[in-house]
Amino acid sequence: MSDWVPTTCMRCAVGCGHLQRSPDAGIGIEAVRGDATHPVNQGLACSRGIEESRDPDGDWLTQPLVRENGKLQRATWDEALTTATQRLRDAHASDPDSVAVLGSGQQTNEAAYALGKVARGGLGTRNYDANTTLCMASAVTAYYQAFGSDAPPCTYDDIEDADRHVVWGANPAVAHPVLFRWISEAATDTELVTVDPVRSATAEASDHHVAPEPGKDLALARAVLARLVATDRIDEAFVSAATDGFEALLATLPDAETAAATAGVGMDDVERLADALDQHALLYWGMGINQHVQGTETARALIDLTLATGNLSPGGGPFSLTGQANSMGTRICSSKGSWPGQRAFGDPDHRRLVAAEWGVPVDRLPDDTGPGPVGILEQGPEVVWAVATNPVAGMPAADSAREQLEDAFVVAQDAFHTETTEIADVVLPAATWGESEGTTTNMERTISRVRAATDLPDGVRPDLDIIATIGSRLCPDLFESSSPDPSEVFAEFAGLTEGTVADCSGISYDRLEHEQAVRWPAPDPDQSGSYRYYEGTDTSAEPDAGSETPTDGESWAFPTATGNAQFSTGQQDPLPEPTDEAYPLTLTTAREADGYNTGVRSRGGEAGALVARIHPETVDEHAELAGDERLTVTSRRGSATVHVERDEGVPEGMVWLPIHHPATNRLTLSDRDPQSREPHFKQCAVRLATPEAELPAAAD
Repeated sequence: MSDWVPTTCMRCAVGCGHLQRSPDAGIGIEAVRGDATHPVNQGLACSRGIEESRDPDGDWLTQPLVRENGKLQRATWDEALTTATQRLRDAHASDPDSVAVLGSGQQTNEAAYALGKVARGGLGTRNYDANTTLCMASAVTAYYQAFGSDAPPCTYDDIEDADRHVVWGANPAVAHPVLFRWISEAATDTELVTVDPVRSATAEASDHHVAPEPGKDLALARAVLARLVATDRIDEAFVSAATDGFEALLATLPDAETAAATAGVGMDDVERLADALDQHALLYWGMGINQHVQGTETARALIDLTLATGNLSPGGGPFSLTGQANSMGTRICSSKGSWPGQRAFGDPDHRRLVAAEWGVPVDRLPDDTGPGPVGILEQGPEVVWAVATNPVAGMPAADSAREQLEDAFVVAQDAFHTETTEIADVVLPAATWGESEGTTTNMERTISRVRAATDLPDGVRPDLDIIATIGSRLCPDLFESSSPDPSEVFAEFAGLTEGTVADCSGISYDRLEHEQAVRWPAPDPDQSGSYRYYEGTDTSAEPDAGSETPTDGESWAFPTATGNAQFSTGQQDPLPEPTDEAYPLTLTTAREADGYNTGVRSRGGEAGALVARIHPETVDEHAELAGDERLTVTSRRGSATVHVERDEGVPEGMVWLPIHHPATNRLTLSDRDPQSREPHFKQCAVRLATPEAELPAAAD
């Protein structure tokens, strides 16, 4: 019988250790279970992670394809790579920014690092980003602005120690089942409050559910802060000792009653949240906050609540919940939003250091991060290289995104057939979970190994090999080998982070072999990161009666210009597309249990029926339109025919659709947060129509 191989689940960002085993004969994964020795999950595992690792329903890619005479034809690897490389080279020769590269939170750290090295160091294009910007960019920007560095200060260790748990704009019961088990177990003797317009599975399991109007979370956060101020529940000692900007925030703060009315909630709900945050509280948030034109300001407002209440120490704090398995890895490895280790793009010293490490001219490296994924396509790139991502289905205003991609030469690198591979000019079949070597980084900053438990199928190559081969052909000195050892790539990346706020230089494959998982920052082989920014208590310090600093000797340090955390002053703005007589309903989108990464692993070759959750009263109001519980949902950008599921947990006047169904984003807005460039996926105006035919895009 084959041996069990320890690895890390790549479904979501909890980062559970798995054991995988191949069959005695042939290839593939025969069995998967949680790894009881892994320090992150200690044997826990969710059914979706196990099922999608062992037996994904996706339509596998097993042969390179090249489009000839309008049809994708089987090709050799050399033919496919030659075609792809030549088109990349030709476009680059005319203008480096005519080449667009789109990465993914499904890549290993090593593949993400290598792709960034090719995009920024080999091609020198501004037009490089990853699908993680579509879900995490607002949280990233908020963390940078508030703390001077990205990633949560909290860790999983803090869950058990919290006195209150507030889940705001997230549904971990569905999206992160193992994490939610920890939260719900910890909340057995405390309290769990969920903030969500919809009565989600998480809300059902909570002690209290607060339901603001869709998109009005910023107003609610300001109402809670105003209530805390009015009732003298601000941690003034912490605010004085460790923050800047609180007085400026107070000068712009609306009164609690006015802000609550804007948010569509009563003062009892405001008080419930204020009371929870007056305890030692963990505040978790997700896509319901980030995917909004004010996503950064709203995430900042949630962070403000933790700062104002002194909730920035073990057992409390602001915890953004990451979706994709290696979204955090793209943030520290891939050079999309910062150079490795969160080195700033605009810092000339960092650019020189990276250029020297990569052996490329410093003026080849872009000095800004580019326009973001939506902006990249809007610029009309000549060639698009998409790696482990499905922009045809995953971009907002998807019909427009498809048109933009159809106008380009598309190289699609993936493990499964997707809507993007259907329109691609070159398709490169890549290895998937259980077939790849490398590392991944979970949402609490912990790096662990990804290992292959089976041989590769014929015709399939690892992402890292494909990227390094193309990179070597485009820029011969960029990699030492066109098939690099993942451990050597990791060592190169880790070395570039030395001395940074995201220092991984103390992590190596040898260390991971012994410890299994190490949390950054880890500046040397004996250190592993814990709660960030909190320096602890100096028990030898004598209280200063004339000082407003904490009297127990606690201290904090932040990598900001002043060394303090920063408050913000954002205020609720109107939604970018409010309802009106022509489009009287609000569409919102969220993740289903099997809805990761446009669902290509879980929905097979066909997407299946699009199911809309709608309140029974709203359905009855449109009864004359419905046929066999089917309706067409129409926005100003497109339409989709849906099967109706009557659901009293969805507010009246709302249509709920799964975000990763390929038809959903035909309806959504391409408006973006101006600070993070993350699209506004969550609220737009729609109407219902008869389902007899798919309607054309509606005119204004």
